[in-house]
Amino acid sequence: MPNKLIDETSPYLLQHANNPVDWYPWSQEALDRASNEDKPILLSIGYSACHWCHVMEQESFENTDIAEKMNRHFVCIKVDREERPDLDKIYQTTHQMLTQRPGGWPLTLVLTPDGHAPFFAGTYFPPEPRHGMPGFGELIEKISAHYRQNKDGMQGHAVSFQRALAQLNPPAASSPEVSPDIWLTDAIEVLKNQFDPVHGGFGDAPKFPHPTQIELLLRHAVTGAEQHDVSLAMASKTLRKMHQGGLFDQLGGGFYRYSVDKQWKIPHFEKMLYDNAQLLGLYTDGYCLTGNRHFIESAARTADWVRAEMQQPHGGYASTLDADSEGSEGKYYVWSETDLRAILSAPEYTAVESRFGLYGEPNFEGSWHFNINEDLDPEQLGEDWSADLELALDKLTTQRSERVRPALDDKILTAWNGLMIKSMARAGRKLAVAGLIESARQALDFIRTNLWKNSRMLASYREREAKLNGYLDDYAFVAEGILELLQADWKSNELEMLRVVCDAMIEHFEDRENGGFYFTSHDHEQLLHRPKPGADDAVPAANGAAASVLYRVGVLLGESRYIDSAQRTLELFSAEAGNNPSVYASVTMAGLDARSQCRTVVIRGRRDDLHTWTEALEKHYRPDTWIYPIPDSASDLPEALAQKVVIPGKTVAYICRGFECSSPLESLESAQQSLNQVT
Repeated sequence: MPNKLIDETSPYLLQHANNPVDWYPWSQEALDRASNEDKPILLSIGYSACHWCHVMEQESFENTDIAEKMNRHFVCIKVDREERPDLDKIYQTTHQMLTQRPGGWPLTLVLTPDGHAPFFAGTYFPPEPRHGMPGFGELIEKISAHYRQNKDGMQGHAVSFQRALAQLNPPAASSPEVSPDIWLTDAIEVLKNQFDPVHGGFGDAPKFPHPTQIELLLRHAVTGAEQHDVSLAMASKTLRKMHQGGLFDQLGGGFYRYSVDKQWKIPHFEKMLYDNAQLLGLYTDGYCLTGNRHFIESAARTADWVRAEMQQPHGGYASTLDADSEGSEGKYYVWSETDLRAILSAPEYTAVESRFGLYGEPNFEGSWHFNINEDLDPEQLGEDWSADLELALDKLTTQRSERVRPALDDKILTAWNGLMIKSMARAGRKLAVAGLIESARQALDFIRTNLWKNSRMLASYREREAKLNGYLDDYAFVAEGILELLQADWKSNELEMLRVVCDAMIEHFEDRENGGFYFTSHDHEQLLHRPKPGADDAVPAANGAAASVLYRVGVLLGESRYIDSAQRTLELFSAEAGNNPSVYASVTMAGLDARSQCRTVVIRGRRDDLHTWTEALEKHYRPDTWIYPIPDSASDLPEALAQKVVIPGKTVAYICRGFECSSPLESLESAQQSLNQVT
């Protein structure tokens, strides 16, 4: 008989709807039951593409004996961390506080029935004792006994946790000093110490891409400051190694979540929308800065994969693609030698063998996962080899498409769509591919139609149902996406949406007294903690994104109230950014924008001319410059833009630093010259 998850729309929750566990979604009904029956809450947090979540479900949650113990001793709540990042942030933090080590998924906690504070935390547990881990069935019996014996002493447990968690939010800024140049210099030193000079990236296995830190390196690379060449070398090597390695799907395009080894050879095979969104933008910028043809290949193939496999017919981008198929991780992506020889002719096999270095023992559980052979120079092998390789890859692509595909989590998450809109629009603009801009616009139109209601954002959509109060990153990331679209193809109605989104973000999330933005809105469900995220994680910090977009919107519209809000945020996080500069890369980049009063270029004229001018001015990597091509037919412009008048019969550019703008530049050459002179 199905449990309470059967009426949910989340694919992850629906995966558990027929478990013998009496699962509830996080809901008032479940919380009330725990309180009324004086039962602790067993909280399990995961997501649909999580391999170890699948394992724990199969081993424990489908085990009738373990399920009976769970049902008898606890109120059991399942949470999709992608839908409820508010709960995930809180309970990942409390896990680290209790265990003194990082969490992960599945996240397993036991909470007090009142106050919902954890008194036990862990991640994956096997059903029976294994490899030094306790068996889950025995463990939950002990946890239940511990609660019954000690519950009288847990009366103040929630209050204690609330106080401890509150101290993690930055205190009100003691001084208004914001020093992004110092933060940047210090961050580069930290990254130099963490950098892997052989394989690129930072740290040891498992190795994650860390997109915001690579973006920080690219920005430092064009400053002309000391060590800027070192930053470019670190960023370039990391981008090149990830592109050549197994982190990138060499056959189908797109990036997997992380590498289990330090060489980028074998990934954890799930594909996340947020990773690919950030890496699409990074490889686009890397190409603009270096001209490396491999970077444009990565960007183009990632964008093509997203459009083909993640963008849904209604326009929104799906969330994740599972690591597993047919119950085995990576099975969809890897190849046995037997399969390859059966599919390919001898010359085609030889081409694939040399391209991907298929020599010696296979690199993944008896099969091959493709990595580009760095010792091979395709240009020296001739046209016949290239033709054989192309035929081989076409055959393998066709053959792979007939396999059982990994499951797609097709829910639409507003924040992650905002990230992809931003990068898809940027890639379309920088690489002059109109289809990418149209893809971004389709996703934004979907959000505006389905997830933007009564000037408020909703967080998730699936099966024609939009739900959950939006979070800070829903607003900030969508606003950044709109800004990129406005630079690609100006639409006045999108400018108006941008303004309203920013106004709603300030109204419902900003701490006007102390500065910064809470992750949840002022009218959100009251939880154990209300964080103000400033450190980057798998996605950029929401406060960094908010400060950046508000500063840019303030300059574009000539409205200081947006800039003031951004400045208060930067002041709030100044101490944290100074103490942990590489972790606060997004805040640092927002601070650099504000400190330098970045350039805004407004081009006015006929649409055909706008395209020519924009393409010419966009050729270089200029992270401090935003270019808005506004057609002469545009109406209802705010005063700051209406003042940049159209000269009949001409196309002109205004180059602004902060609120101060040049006189109209009436030729493309003069605009280029002026832009190159201003540093």
